[in-house]
Amino acid sequence: MRFRNFQLGYSIFCFGFLLLNTLLSYRLDHLYRVMTVEVMGILMIVQLAYLLGLAVIYAYRGNKDAVIFSLGFAVFAVVSLGELLLYFTSAESYHLYWWKWGVIAFVISLIVILGRGFARNYEQAVSYSRDLEKFNNEVQRSEKMEIISELAASVAHEVRNPLQVTRGFLQILGERSGSKEKEYLDMAMQELDRASVIITDFLTFAKPGLDQEDILEVSGELKHVSGILVPLANLQGGAIQLQLQDGLQVLGSSSKFKQAFINLIKNSVESLQENGLILVSAWKSGSHIVVSVKDNGEGMKVSELARLGEPYYSNKTKGTGLGLMVTFRIIEAMNGAIQFHSKKGEGTEVIVKLPAYRNK
Repeated sequence: MRFRNFQLGYSIFCFGFLLLNTLLSYRLDHLYRVMTVEVMGILMIVQLAYLLGLAVIYAYRGNKDAVIFSLGFAVFAVVSLGELLLYFTSAESYHLYWWKWGVIAFVISLIVILGRGFARNYEQAVSYSRDLEKFNNEVQRSEKMEIISELAASVAHEVRNPLQVTRGFLQILGERSGSKEKEYLDMAMQELDRASVIITDFLTFAKPGLDQEDILEVSGELKHVSGILVPLANLQGGAIQLQLQDGLQVLGSSSKFKQAFINLIKNSVESLQENGLILVSAWKSGSHIVVSVKDNGEGMKVSELARLGEPYYSNKTKGTGLGLMVTFRIIEAMNGAIQFHSKKGEGTEVIVKLPAYRNK
């Protein structure tokens, strides 16, 4: 900035000198030439050398734009310096013309920087568009969750009581009926039980809050869940392996914690094929406890992953999608986060992060 201000002042001085020389009928031509050619040329050499040095320093410290700018300016500065030196050292008259090519190189570098700026702005706009789309999807999902929650809270209790009464009467009729009628009545009661499970899931979804919070030993809870589901995994021809660190503690409801991970591991079991394996791992990462449920089952497509947790969306034939909805809400009530990673034909991994309990 000091050089710029000095150059501006000196240029004004030279312009004033030009006017004075013209008014005096060019009687100061010799002095005017010294001030506007000799002194100005030396100043230009000093300034170009100084700016070239600064360009190299900033290119060394800066990013690609600084390097491109420095290269373009370096070409301009080197060509201009060379021409000025030739001008002052040449015994004969020398015409300056190579500096124009230096200007072209400098302008090209500025155009490249401008193009990179446009490219960055475009990428930023695309990124903003993706974030906006993601935000809109989250808003729509929240609205759906709110609608389902209100529906569940208003309907679930009213529906459960008639189901229980109906099941009781069917059970009484079954005891007094023949074998064929009893078979049909048993099927009806099984469907009523399945409807009752769905209503229970509705109630859990409507009110996922943890009624009573305790300090949970994550390893012990997961071992219990695994023990419940090992027979089901064996029936599918698979196995469950545990890799659990000791001393992992979170704050929450034991029943809700078990319900969430039963849903997750049961989904993995149902996706297994021959020689299936489910690996349940838990470890501490910073201030969080991380639980991973990884299987080598069928896996899911990207489009299927995006819809997980939506009301009534399920990959299973008789699934309702409520199990995962409940799991999402339980993890959310525990101030945790859940992520799914999957590839079709390679399996799925679910990662749950929960705040670690800190003993105050």
